Amino acid sequence: MYVYIAMLAYVVVLFLTLRDIRIYKRTRLGSYRKGVIKGILASTLILLGIFIAYLNPNIGLLIVLIALFFNQKGTREPVFKDAKAIDRLLGKTDI
Repeated sequence: MYVYIAMLAYVVVLFLTLRDIRIYKRTRLGSYRKGVIKGILASTLILLGIFIAYLNPNIGLLIVLIALFFNQKGTREPVFKDAKAIDRLLGKTDI
């Protein structure tokens, strides 16, 4: 069960990182580039936590939690003006 929680965190971080890649590709804003780098590093750390969760679930989930805190993106430039929720989720920008 703990491994599935860690895998879900991995999928979520990868999805958000891919969304940031798409936004950065369209806008070339520096905060999204920094978010992509943080997302890649956090997903690597979460993957390490998944492997450790097989051996010791508590330590593995602790590593996943630390990676999720590391993945916090901070403030961003506004790139969505009139976009719907699904467009924001997929990373479509108004710029």
